[in-house]
Amino acid sequence: MSAATITSKGQITIPADVRKALSVNAGDRVEFVSLEPGKFLFVVAKTPVTDLKGLFGKPKKTVTIDEMNAAIAAKGAEAR
Repeated sequence: MSAATITSKGQITIPADVRKALSVNAGDRVEFVSLEPGKFLFVVAKTPVTDLKGLFGKPKKTVTIDEMNAAIAAKGAEAR
């Protein structure tokens, strides 16, 4: 089991064996996902957003930017 110490600035150094196992390097992004109080999942976030293209298939209806802005404004007005 690998361990790390938190600095006074809240930083940690990920142990070399963990970095190697996760294939992460300097500059890569990671996320901390809360599973339950006091327990987090450490996830490598290296997948570019462009890889999500087509994940949900083709949209049934295309929407213009003006239609999107109108929908956002309408929902914002409802919240007030």
